[in-house]
Amino acid sequence: MDARVALLHLWTVLVLLKAELKWIDAAEVYTNTWAVQINGGPEEADRIAREHGFINLGNVFGDYYHFRHHAVEKRALSGHRGMHIRLQKEPQVLWTEQQVVRKRTKRDVYEDPTDPDFPKQWYLSSPTHQDLNTKVAWAQGYTGRGVVVTILDDGIEKDHPDLISNYDPEASYDVNDGDADPQPRYTQRNENRHGTRCAGEVAAAANNGVCGVGVAYNSKIGGVRMLDGEVTDVVEAHSLSLNPQHIHIYSASWGPEDDGKSLDGPAKLAKEAFLQGITRGRNGLGSIFVWASGNGGREQDSCNCDGYTNSIYTLSISSTTQSGNVPWYSEPCSSTLASTFSSGNPGEKQIVTTDLRQKCTDSHTGTSASAPLAAGIIALALEANMNLTWRDMQHLVVRTSQPGHLSAGDWKTNGVGRRVSHSYGYGLLDAGAMVALAQNWTTVGPQHQCVHTIDIGNKLVFSKSVDACWGRPEHVSSVEHVQARLTLSHNQRGKLAIHLISPLGTRSTLLFPRPNDFSSEGFNDWAFMTTHSWDEDPQGEWTLEIENVAANGRDYGVLSQFTLILWGTGPSAVNPSSSDFPRPSNNSCKTFDAQQICIGEIIRALAGTQTSTWKMGSFVLALAHSHCY
Repeated sequence: MDARVALLHLWTVLVLLKAELKWIDAAEVYTNTWAVQINGGPEEADRIAREHGFINLGNVFGDYYHFRHHAVEKRALSGHRGMHIRLQKEPQVLWTEQQVVRKRTKRDVYEDPTDPDFPKQWYLSSPTHQDLNTKVAWAQGYTGRGVVVTILDDGIEKDHPDLISNYDPEASYDVNDGDADPQPRYTQRNENRHGTRCAGEVAAAANNGVCGVGVAYNSKIGGVRMLDGEVTDVVEAHSLSLNPQHIHIYSASWGPEDDGKSLDGPAKLAKEAFLQGITRGRNGLGSIFVWASGNGGREQDSCNCDGYTNSIYTLSISSTTQSGNVPWYSEPCSSTLASTFSSGNPGEKQIVTTDLRQKCTDSHTGTSASAPLAAGIIALALEANMNLTWRDMQHLVVRTSQPGHLSAGDWKTNGVGRRVSHSYGYGLLDAGAMVALAQNWTTVGPQHQCVHTIDIGNKLVFSKSVDACWGRPEHVSSVEHVQARLTLSHNQRGKLAIHLISPLGTRSTLLFPRPNDFSSEGFNDWAFMTTHSWDEDPQGEWTLEIENVAANGRDYGVLSQFTLILWGTGPSAVNPSSSDFPRPSNNSCKTFDAQQICIGEIIRALAGTQTSTWKMGSFVLALAHSHCY
């Protein structure tokens, strides 16, 4: 048989086989089970089943029963007529039918997007499932519909073919030029591409043949042009407070310089804008501010020195690489809540999104790319439950983020059993888990703030037992954010490392050493924040450690104030009566309602007032060793 005859024979066999498979696929498939209607109740059904070798699998409803016969093939292309006739001959059998397999498909509308760059979006869909789990959320029908996200940046290209269908003019403004058009200013170097790239990560449209898709590809997207000009307190405040009853989520991928020496944050008006946002935005549910943690890793910067990511009002997001490593630009800090994917080392993939001049890019990088991915995932969760408050969203992030395959040397287990890291927070955001938890989430209780101002003695390790405002309306029994407000000076601020240890032993590094920070200005009532003790009971001994990591024998410093602030919830959503609990031992608890925030217990460090065994005052140490300053 020559080769042509052999090929013809093979082709004939394949055609016949394909035809047979099609016939089999179209034919009915009979099972070894029967539905039987029997008059006489369960006992009669059991008798008939035994009589003919069946097993009675139980009542379906009414007088219908489910029988199985093990001597009959589980799957056959023809029915078993003999068994059928036997059952029909029984006087008490009113009706019977051998069961056939019926094809049924889930009526979800989800299919993988057809956009040309979607296969490049490894962080949305990975064969190894090391991704953001967005497809699970999409398959449940959550695509961001009804949610409005605004990018605070250098503008967005509102007529980009992958953004135009989702563009929302009510969520947009040009603060730099004072008009309603956020279109970026075009230059030869395209330096104003940042906002357009971030916008595409959130809301690039699906199935339109352009670029890839956004995480929340049916959400509405706006842009605020505010970075292409002089940035002032007014500019920031105006941007942060734009249309807060319409915009749900604000995404920001900027902050003070990531130079390893800056100490900066929001000024008076921007602080007030944050406060107004979380108290009044979204009709009182609170605006959601998503913030990139910073790109100062190469300069050994610490994002606890950035007053935006270090704020309790922002949801701070860091990055991990495609291979699950800490990127070279990442800044470690205790305020980071979670992470998403972004760029890494040469050879590792980057982020696919929209670009200026109606183009696409696959090279968006840094924590700038991570925050918009988080904003998109938060939009999916918000679609699942539009009643989530700004604090609810942070709780969802803490509870659903996945440490998984993320590699870091500082993973630890906190006092309630959660893994947490200064590089990743609580891990990689999981869109599927977030929408699942969001659907039936019960709103957390009112936010309490308990303040302990601690007297300073001549020590560098302070241990103070606090009652977390026990017995008062502002009692915190489950902590969320913890702040250590410090006023201190030092001849070289960058040599300092500061740690805070909770009563349950969770150690947070509030400040990593910054070798480029030679400032002698110290910290003036700077609120270092940690999320690492989330859900712990804060009552008990807190320890603050201050360390000079590079002492040279000539260093000196003064610590003049330490205030511990506990933010969280009480034992129930209803504030308990003070008579329900024993009163604090020192009667020093007072409540303030400035800015409508309840401030709790104050242990006053007043001259001549003893509130503990600690001595009032500050201390000065010169010629310090490695644990002094």
